[in-house]
Amino acid sequence: MPNLNIKQTTPTSNIVGETMTSSTLTGKLEADVDIKASPEQFHKMFAHKPHHVHHTCYDKIQGCDLHEGEWGKVGTIVHWSYVHDGKAKKAKEVVEAVDPDKNMIIFRVIEGDLMEEYKSFVATILVSPKSEDSGSVVHWTLEYKKLHDGIAHPETLLQLAQDISKDIDAHLIQAN
Repeated sequence: MPNLNIKQTTPTSNIVGETMTSSTLTGKLEADVDIKASPEQFHKMFAHKPHHVHHTCYDKIQGCDLHEGEWGKVGTIVHWSYVHDGKAKKAKEVVEAVDPDKNMIIFRVIEGDLMEEYKSFVATILVSPKSEDSGSVVHWTLEYKKLHDGIAHPETLLQLAQDISKDIDAHLIQAN
């Protein structure tokens, strides 16, 4: 399986790796987004306050509701309403892992629009401090198994994640 390294021209985000082939149904996309907020601030938004994300980017996220469990806990099930490629979509996700020391959270999609095209879909958000100055790097990883070869790889979903990261950052910086 080839590993393609693609760089975008914008300095605030880039796709750091793309592992996929047209002959396989599995894939992995990764991207980094430079933000000004601390790793803890950004992680807290997704782990403990995902229901506030829509306040930062209502054009992309309409809501996040607690379906079962407790915010920030493994096993919690959340229901997202979002806009992707101009269409209203839904996703029910289970929190598979939360690591506050690493500012990491993993969501697995269990129901919704993505399940019409993907057998499995997992999003990992890992936020690390920048080594050279203040701010952080949000590292997104999307791992998926397509239902068949006719399904596109989710590059537009990765771009949506990058855009949401920038909106959340602007909100967190403005709040300070």
